[in-house]
Amino acid sequence: MSTLIKGTAILTLGLFLSKVLGVIYIIPFYDLVGEDNIGLYQYAYIPYNLMLAVAISGAPLAFSKFVAKYNSLGDYETGRRLLRSGILTMMVTGFISFLALFLLADVIAEITIDPEDKLFTVNDVAEVIRWVSFALIVVPFMSLWRGFFQGYNYMMPTAVSQLIEQIVRIIFLLGGAFIVIHVFGGTPKTAVQFAVLSAAIGALGGVLVLFYYWKKRKPEYDQLRANSVESYDVRLRDMYKEILSYALPIVFLGVANPLFQFVDMLTFNKGMSSTENAANTSLYLGILNLTAHKLVLIPVMLATGFSMALIPLITKYFTLNEHKSLTRTLDQSFQMIIFLTLPAVVGMTLLSDELYHIFYKQSGIGSEILAHYLPAAILFSLFPVTASILQGINQQKWIVLNLMIGLLLKLSLNIPLIKMFETDGAIAATIIGYSVAIAMNIGVIMVTMNYRSSMVVRRIMLILLINAVMAAVVLLALAGLDLFIGMDSKIQSIIRILIVGGIGGAVYGFISLRTGIAQKIFGERLTKYTRKFGL
Repeated sequence: MSTLIKGTAILTLGLFLSKVLGVIYIIPFYDLVGEDNIGLYQYAYIPYNLMLAVAISGAPLAFSKFVAKYNSLGDYETGRRLLRSGILTMMVTGFISFLALFLLADVIAEITIDPEDKLFTVNDVAEVIRWVSFALIVVPFMSLWRGFFQGYNYMMPTAVSQLIEQIVRIIFLLGGAFIVIHVFGGTPKTAVQFAVLSAAIGALGGVLVLFYYWKKRKPEYDQLRANSVESYDVRLRDMYKEILSYALPIVFLGVANPLFQFVDMLTFNKGMSSTENAANTSLYLGILNLTAHKLVLIPVMLATGFSMALIPLITKYFTLNEHKSLTRTLDQSFQMIIFLTLPAVVGMTLLSDELYHIFYKQSGIGSEILAHYLPAAILFSLFPVTASILQGINQQKWIVLNLMIGLLLKLSLNIPLIKMFETDGAIAATIIGYSVAIAMNIGVIMVTMNYRSSMVVRRIMLILLINAVMAAVVLLALAGLDLFIGMDSKIQSIIRILIVGGIGGAVYGFISLRTGIAQKIFGERLTKYTRKFGL
């Protein structure tokens, strides 16, 4: 058990640090290329993320499951045979995906960009898509290699390679952009085109880390293979068939957010073309899909790790038919995600001016889009949690169906709503699509598990009430602070966030502890600490 906890902790820490770096690097990059040009960056990464999902197809996680399964049977030969076949397969699918994205760059750009766009041309967008496509050659087989190590419950290679991949990518991205602009006198657009190549360079850094761990552990793995029981001689075709059935829901879980962004990328310009702000289309889309989106994902980081830990636990209770333990886990999951995500969203919404100023610059439209978009973070957190529960109770097919229905709603509503409400229309369509998908996920859980919980509803209502009180105190604190500290500099914005955030956090924590809701959600262990403070 200690090995499992240690491995999970290492993997979670590596993933968390990687995601934190993925948010922070945007600050200096924004300063380098400017508000007008940073939107070009998201035109490359959204189609890349989708094509990457196709190339990988959720195989690493499924691959680790298979390696672990046959290792537990003492058959280490089957895992090695699958590794050879899998890496070759991933190299082929990766290269095909690279060619597809590279060759379709002009088509995607033509669909995406309005010919009247003031900021970017079709060629600008096509170029960044072509540059980023090279990463597809490397990333798929690197991901599968990580899955092999995880199959041996050896999480360090995955965690370290993810972190090094991100560090190398950011160094190349920022260094390359700086050199293009300040050494060679290039344009910010050229710098962005060069910067997206960082995905491929970062992946090479990750591969080198995996190669190091492979050389380090290969003698041990060879020894296990030599002492392996007689191979079960499972046909590779049968393995891949089962891997695909397991991996498909994981793919949809991973690409849910990029798919919604891709709909915006394809339809936003068309919807905005008849509005008063048609000239600012690329600027607004850049804020929605990149700068504001990066900040919206901050409260969602918790749900990512939470959903990963939830699948095996739900699966265990479901398999053993421990209905009470399963119901208790579901109750706790829904309460915990709302209890932790909602105050973060409320606080960030009220401090959206300061947050946008710190990360980027003072921008009325930027902070407005951020404030309106932040409530969607609750949905971005709930979807992976409800989807993970469906995986745990062996209802994976519903993840795909429910997400597709939500996505079709987004697609059908996006252009009409954008024409009426501009950027708010795109946000509204996202919220509607996600809400329907989550409601359907919960509906399947309720029917399959006969799950009902009026207690969860009551506690969520209490959490909403506590957040309302916190929001009122935060608004009063902001009004008082305006008399003494403005927002002329980023330091002042940081001070405002620290003061107001501290007050809001203290109020939320105090009321939660006094009402006992925190203790009920997190257990009696929390009570031991709160008693020391008389709470």
